[in-house]
Amino acid sequence: MIDQKNFIEHIIDEDLKDGFLQSKLKFRFPPEPNGYLHIGHVKAICVNFNLAKKYNTPIVLRFDDTNPEKEEKKYIDAIKKDVTWLGFKWSEERYASDYFQRLFDWAIKLIKNNKAYVESQSSEQIAQQKGTPTLLGQNSPFRDRSIEENLELFYKMKEGSCDEGAHVLRAKINMSSPNMLMRDPVIYRVLKKSHPRTKNKWVVYPMYDWAHGESDYIEQISHSLCTLEFEPHRELYDWFLDQIVEKDKIRPKQREFARLNLSHTITSKRKLLHLVEEGCVLGWDDPRMPTISGLRRRGYPPEALVAFVNTVGVAKRENTIEASLLEFCAREELNKTSKRVMVVLDPVKIVITNYPKEKTELISSENNPENPESGSREIPFSNEVFIEREDFKPEANRKFFRLTLGKEVRLKSAYIICANEVVYDNNQNIIQINCTYDPLSKSGSGTLESQRKVKGTLHWVSKKEAIKVEVREYDRLFLDPSPSLAKNNTELTEMLNPSSVSSVAAFAEPSLLNSQEGDQFQFQRKGYFVVDRDSEAHNLVFNKTVSLRDNWKKA
Repeated sequence: MIDQKNFIEHIIDEDLKDGFLQSKLKFRFPPEPNGYLHIGHVKAICVNFNLAKKYNTPIVLRFDDTNPEKEEKKYIDAIKKDVTWLGFKWSEERYASDYFQRLFDWAIKLIKNNKAYVESQSSEQIAQQKGTPTLLGQNSPFRDRSIEENLELFYKMKEGSCDEGAHVLRAKINMSSPNMLMRDPVIYRVLKKSHPRTKNKWVVYPMYDWAHGESDYIEQISHSLCTLEFEPHRELYDWFLDQIVEKDKIRPKQREFARLNLSHTITSKRKLLHLVEEGCVLGWDDPRMPTISGLRRRGYPPEALVAFVNTVGVAKRENTIEASLLEFCAREELNKTSKRVMVVLDPVKIVITNYPKEKTELISSENNPENPESGSREIPFSNEVFIEREDFKPEANRKFFRLTLGKEVRLKSAYIICANEVVYDNNQNIIQINCTYDPLSKSGSGTLESQRKVKGTLHWVSKKEAIKVEVREYDRLFLDPSPSLAKNNTELTEMLNPSSVSSVAAFAEPSLLNSQEGDQFQFQRKGYFVVDRDSEAHNLVFNKTVSLRDNWKKA
């Protein structure tokens, strides 16, 4: 029998076998509210929330709000919206700022135990004295300050008596450690900035490494799961815990898994912010962005993102996943749920010369053949309809199964037509195709003619009843498959795809008139589309989510 468990589940199962109580299991998802969540975060969300569901245990949504310079309430709200949209619920909502006093008190304990000292060098001097992976660090000239002097200075830092950058608090560990993170890391700095939650109460703020593990401990998280770039931090995580862990309390265990790397995509908040600030994209929720809000606006269903992450799985080694897999998961989900409609993106007019000019009839068409319970709708049909310009050639070879002079095709759910004449303008552009129809060939009518087979079936819309809509089509934001390797912002910008978005005025069947933001459709023979928030009552805007098949490799 194939073992379906990932390595993290094996770690948890081993802990349970060794006597750890299942009732003590607890997980957390701890984003920093300094930007919008992206596709990489979806993996971290799924890993933690799925474990909580599997083991029937609590999970904390904790905001790592230790940097007031970059954090805003709007990001907190967006993160909660994204996690909820993905279909997950948290047991507790916490903030690192909830623990500022306790973290400060523990820092005082470090100083009193001669495990921390106030550093008065500049950040440049600190970095220089830390050495390199091959060159040992040097002790700070302030490393041997007395406990009393350190306490006095640290309290002055807290009271706001010190300028930003004048002093920091460092843990006293080992400047010769092969792990650079263990070379007396900074754990507190002065920031005279208003905090979204604590306002101006604090001017000293804990660094991530100090706040993170201690917050896990306060919340009694059993397994602190993070991505591989935090593996070197584990030694420091454990050292900090050694200083505070009490008997009979759960000691969190940090373990790392490979983050999600997607081709043609970046997941660095800093680089994504650059794209937003430089106007390369139209905000964090631009449909080309890999943010959850961007993917949602693009029309990706939450089920598709979760299915994608579950398909990729949880691994120990980094690798890059093709973006086409994410698109495949979207197609699989949208194929089951999307209503089929007809929209013509590049229209040319068909005039059916033997169909009564005054007549309009209603044609019945299935909403979704994959879901019989979705029912059907009625579409108006008249003597003038639009088809796609690419679906007609005056002359074509045998492999062209669409409309051409002297040959027949079926209009989807309607009649068989035959092209007889082409009308050109003065520049020899086709402006009209005159056709005749077989009145006995109506789909579903039960006549022998209706069952006659022709090689081509085209989508169409009736000219009289068609509504004009805007359709935005998207390509990948980057031409380069590895934009994360860009050395600087200039190089990143040069990797952008200049044709990543285009817009056309299209004609749609009138059933779309009352569509609302977020409604999803399959435009037959064209792809999956979603109603964008830019839509107005009589000016619908659709974003293309994904094509009906993967055309990228062919391109």
